[in-house]
Amino acid sequence: MDFLPLIELLDEGGAAIAGGAAIGLVFGLLAERSAFCTRTAVLDLARGRGAKAMATWALGFGFALLAVQIMIGNGDLMLAETRYLATPQSLSGAILGGLLFGVGMAMTRGCVSRLVVLTGTGNLRALFCLAVLAFFGMATLSGFLVPARDPIAALLSTAAIGGNDLLGHLRLGPAAGMVIGGVIMAGALVLAFVARISVWRALGGAGIGLCVAAGWYFTYNLSAQLFDPIPVESLSFVRPVATTGALIVDWSLVPAMDQGLVAGVILGALVGALIGGKFRIQTFSEPGTPSIFRYAGGSALMGFGGVLAGGCTVGAGLSGGSILAVTALLALLAMALGAIVADRILDRPASS
Repeated sequence: MDFLPLIELLDEGGAAIAGGAAIGLVFGLLAERSAFCTRTAVLDLARGRGAKAMATWALGFGFALLAVQIMIGNGDLMLAETRYLATPQSLSGAILGGLLFGVGMAMTRGCVSRLVVLTGTGNLRALFCLAVLAFFGMATLSGFLVPARDPIAALLSTAAIGGNDLLGHLRLGPAAGMVIGGVIMAGALVLAFVARISVWRALGGAGIGLCVAAGWYFTYNLSAQLFDPIPVESLSFVRPVATTGALIVDWSLVPAMDQGLVAGVILGALVGALIGGKFRIQTFSEPGTPSIFRYAGGSALMGFGGVLAGGCTVGAGLSGGSILAVTALLALLAMALGAIVADRILDRPASS
């Protein structure tokens, strides 16, 4: 796709911001309307509360995986030079960071993308969590937590197993990726039918998966047309939230696609909440709300764990998962396990 008219209109940085905002707007609207949430999907299934949330999530993963694998198979995407596949990734970081992230999202009652969406609906608890997460995310990326991050990340790398490409390990080509995507998509559709999810949930899950595919397509094609290429990647929220927080306190920094994505998701969620009549200011004074310290601790764990794991449930789970990166899939499983364990310790006794 030719993005030169957009680049000429908004310049290179503006085009990246606009693309991120457009994709984020659709993501935020669909995520709010469908209540898309990885934490809810995992814990509902673990608690035996039904499969509606998991069916919605599975549609998102299935659509993202199938769409991205089709584009790779057709030659529309060449992702060998992305950070997931071009350089060694941390297996230990994916596992340990994923576990910490999972515990954190159970403590805050939402993963990072869900907190961004909730912020758009008027939830001030979510906004508080994002502020704490941004602080610890930046500290882990380039601040005082780097000495804690690096030894964990260095424990085990994908270099030790011969790469991060699952298909490569299985000695399979792009056609196999499309087959795997098709099988998972079929399973997601069956689960959605059995769970009898609503139209909004089905459209939301499918649309969010396509937003992830759109993120890969947009950054790949835009980068090829820029004088100064941008990283080829898709949606993620730990780094964007962290860098947006840094930009707010340091105006000398330059906005990028990350800031367009965050702003777009918040605006899309706001529109969705207004359409559904669900916009409401919510604070820590709401009945049954856990302590602010629990939210702060969970946010800190997600900030540190998310950077260590290479992304959040969307960044690693959907974006990295859609290209079948080993570390992304391990991180996703670790996040789910961490959330289940934390839920059993923190919340199950109180509800029994």
